[in-house]
Formats: sequence, C-alpha cells, structure tokens
Amino acid sequence: MDTVVNQTENQFFSSKKNVSETKGKFFIGITQLAVILIIAILFIILGIIVYQGRTKFSWEFISSFPTNGMTEGGIFPALIGTFILVIVMSIAAVPFGTITALYLTEYAGENSKFAAAVRFSVRTLAVVPSIIFGLFGLGFFIQFIGAGADTVLNDGQLRWGQPNILWASLTMSLLTLPVIIVSVEEALKTIPREMREASLALGATKWQTIRKVILPESVSGIMTGTILAVSRGAGEVAPILFTGAAYYLATLPGSLSDQFMNLGYHIYIMSTQSSDVEKTMPIQFATTLVLLILTLSLNVVAVIIRARIRRKAK
Repeated sequence: MDTVVNQTENQFFSSKKNVSETKGKFFIGITQLAVILIIAILFIILGIIVYQGRTKFSWEFISSFPTNGMTEGGIFPALIGTFILVIVMSIAAVPFGTITALYLTEYAGENSKFAAAVRFSVRTLAVVPSIIFGLFGLGFFIQFIGAGADTVLNDGQLRWGQPNILWASLTMSLLTLPVIIVSVEEALKTIPREMREASLALGATKWQTIRKVILPESVSGIMTGTILAVSRGAGEVAPILFTGAAYYLATLPGSLSDQFMNLGYHIYIMSTQSSDVEKTMPIQFATTLVLLILTLSLNVVAVIIRARIRRKAK
C-alpha cells in the first residue's frame, strides 16, 4: 500500500514539475522572441537611415552651411548649435543634479518630509511632457527673467528677453535634471555603508568622506547619468521650439544671447516646412544619421571613461 502511495505521489510531483518546466521554457521563449524582435526593429530603422542618407553624408555635408533655400548644402550651423546647447546644458544640470542626489543620499534623514517632497518632485518632472518645459522656459526664462534683465541692464532694449541659446540650454537642463538625479542617487546607494563608517571612524568629516571616498567610488555612475542626460538633450526638439531654435541662420552663434540652429529642429523643419520635402529627403536622413552617430559616440565615450575609472580604482 505504501509503495502504491509513494508511486502516486512521485507521479504527481513529476507531472507538476514537467508542467512548471514547460511554462518556464514558454516564458523564456517569449522573452527571447521579444528581444530578437526589438533588435530586428532597431537594425531595420538604422538600415533605412543609413541607406537613405548615404548619398548625402560626407565631410562637406558636415562642414558646410545650408544653401539654396536649405535644399542643398550642409548642417554645420546645426551641429555647432547642438554642441553648444549640450555643453551649456551639462554645465547647468550636472552639478545641480549631483548636489541634489548627494543631499538625498547622504544628508537627508530616512523620514525627512522635505526629502520625500524632493523625490516626489523629481518623479513628477520625469513624466512631464517635454513641450511643457518649452512653454515654461518661454514664460519664466524669456518673459520674466530675460525681460526683467533687459529692463534693468539695457534700458528696455531687447537682448535677453528673446529666444536664445542660454534660455534653451537652461530649459533643457530642467528636462534632463530628473535623469541625472536618479542616476547619481542610485550610484551613491551602491557604495557600501561600511566604507562611510570606516572613513568617519578614522576621523574624517562628513564632507571629507563624500569628497575622498563616496564621489571617487561613484564617478562611473555619475558619468552614466550625465551621458544619458546629454544623449536625451541632444535629440529633444519640443523644449527649444519657443526658447532659442532658429529656422535658418547664416552665421554661427556669437554669444549666449543669440539664437542657434539644432540638429533635431533641423530635421523637423526639413520634414515639415521645407520648400521641397521630397528634394530634401536625403538631407533629412543624413542629418538623422549624424545625430545618431553623435549620440552613439557620447555613449561609447562614457563606456570607455567608466571602464578606465573602474580599472584605476581596482
């Protein structure tokens, strides 16, 4: 009798195990199929962009100005404008985002209501549509700060109270700030608490511990957050529609109070407001290819820097 019961139990558990293994294989197969599908879509998109833009992509295209009603020529002003935008945006957003993450991780108490409010604000900013940032930049930076600065400094003459590269960069820094804060905060949380306690036990102050222990150990995470923010900022168009991007400029920006051309905005203009959309199709794809190469290069540089920092740390 016991033998029959044991055989029945073994058969029951064996069949249950087989069902579990079948379900596991099914979900693994679905996951692998989804990954393959995503990669295939990515390569299809990249293939179309490379194929359509290959005829126009060249050094002359990168280093020359648009001509003949923007149906010919290159994208040099847009490339330089994007580069300046990214630099000013990074200078404004990275230090502020890093300081905020340091406060949330190292100084704020676990039950701090202020820290909870800051985290709630960061999460809210992360889901705000980018066009809202553009409208905020128009109202706050241009019409309030810029117009006020013109009234005080320039006797009402219009200089800062108009769209320019400074206000566009500050608007973009607000857009990318949540990415930086979350990335840096997660990087700081990966540092073991024992390292902090050991530094404090040896007589170091809180700031010395942060400067000599925490920041060097988390610099790779900070770099990752910075590059993610820069990559997003380089391709965003909506926040700069009202705050600084220009349809066409015959010269490069000479100061932060000048308007500028941008790669993303240039693609938008080429595809929607060009005098001959079909004729500018190669320019659209070639500009998209340049923007993708720029973004990919930023990510590759971040990976290399992060690998070297980790190697030195070891």
